[in-house]
Amino acid sequence: MHIDHLSLTNFRNYRRLELDFPPGATLLYGDNAQGKTNLLEAIYYLATTRSQHTSQDSEILNWEAEGSNEPVVVGRLVGHVSDREGPRLLEMRLIREGEGAQSSFRREALVNRRKVRLMDLLGNLRVVLFLPEDVQLVAGSPSERRRYMDITLCQTDPVYCRTLSRYNKVLEQRNALLRQIAEEGTGHDVLPVFTEKVADLGGLIFARRASFLAALAREAQRIHYEALTAGREVLRLNYLPRLYSRQQVKNNGADPADTYADWAEWLESASPEAATERFREALQAVRGQDMARGRTTIGPQRDDWAFVVNGRDLGSYGSRGQQRTAVLALKMAEINWMAAETGETPVLLLDEVVAELDEGRRTFLLNYIREGAQAILTATDPAMFTDAFLDEAHLLQVLDGRVEQAKNALLSEAE
Repeated sequence: MHIDHLSLTNFRNYRRLELDFPPGATLLYGDNAQGKTNLLEAIYYLATTRSQHTSQDSEILNWEAEGSNEPVVVGRLVGHVSDREGPRLLEMRLIREGEGAQSSFRREALVNRRKVRLMDLLGNLRVVLFLPEDVQLVAGSPSERRRYMDITLCQTDPVYCRTLSRYNKVLEQRNALLRQIAEEGTGHDVLPVFTEKVADLGGLIFARRASFLAALAREAQRIHYEALTAGREVLRLNYLPRLYSRQQVKNNGADPADTYADWAEWLESASPEAATERFREALQAVRGQDMARGRTTIGPQRDDWAFVVNGRDLGSYGSRGQQRTAVLALKMAEINWMAAETGETPVLLLDEVVAELDEGRRTFLLNYIREGAQAILTATDPAMFTDAFLDEAHLLQVLDGRVEQAKNALLSEAE
C-alpha cells in the first residue's frame, strides 16, 4: 500500500500544498515548528479520521483561514492511494460555517469523489504511526490503550468498527436510563431491552479484542526476544477484559490478575455468541450496582491491557529504556499483523522517533524500513541517519509550511 500524492488546503500551517511521495522512504527534515509533523498528521487523519494531537477537529484548520471573516471555511485533505486493488482518491473536508457563537463545524468524507460515511473511509489507507509519546501506551491511562486497539482494528475490520460504533451509542442510552432510574426511580421496565443490546454488541467486541491482542502478543514477543533484547527478556501483552467488576472478583476470593488472564484465554477461543452469553450473565449480576451508580460498571468500555516483561508490569516497574523497547516491538508487530490480515504492508509514519532510539534499535528499525515498506519520517537533523539509508531515501526540506527538494549541499554532505 502506498500514498502517491497528498494535497492540502487550509490544513494547519499549510494554505496550499501538492506533494508527491515515491515508494520507499521519504525523510522530511527541518527545524521544529515548520510543519513536518503536520504532514504526518494529515496522512494519519486520512487513514483514521482522527488527529493524533487533538480531539477538536476544528483546531486543525489553518489558523489564518480560521481567523478570516469568510462565511464558510473549508479545509481539504486529499490523498491518492494505490494498492493491489488499484488507485483510489480519498478526501476529507473540514467545514466551518458562520462566525463566533453562531459557527458550526462538520466533516465530510469522500472516496473516489463519492460521499461516504466517515467509518467507510477507514481501511482505504492503512498506517502505523510511531511517536515519541507512544511510551504512554505502557505507563499511561487505560483509555489510551483502548484507543490504540480500536484504531488498529478499525483500519482492518469494518465489522468490528461498526459494532463498536453501535455499542457506544447503545451504552450511552443505557447509562442515561440508569441515571434516570437512580434519580427518579422510573424506567426499570425498559432496562432489560438496553441490557440485551449492550450484551449482544459487547460480546463481539470482547471476542475480537482477545483474538487481536493474542496474535499481536505472539509477534511482539518474538521481535522483542529475538531482535531487540538478544534473548534476555520475554515480553507479554496481557489482555484485562472487564467481564466482571474488580469487587466481584475480590468477593469471590480470586486474584484479579489470574482471573483476567483466565477470561482472556477463554475469550480468545470463544465464539461471539458464547462471549455475549457470559457478558449478559455478568450484567445481570451487577444490575443493582449499575442502578445505584447510574452507569454501566463493566464492559469493553472499561477494558485494559498491560505490558509485562519477565513477569513484571512495565507500567509500574520498567525503566524508560525497557518501555521504549517494548513499544518498538509492539509497533513492529502491528505492521506484521496488519500485513498478514490484509495482504498489504501499511504506510509507516515516524515522527522524530529515530532520535529516541539507541544505535542498535535505530539500525534495526531503519533496516526494516529499507526492506520495502513505504515510510515517511521526520527529523530535525538528517545526520542521525546512516549513510546507506540517506543514499536510498527521498529527502525533502520543510520550512515554514513549504516543502522543497533537499539542497545539493546536504546530499553531498550526507554522502
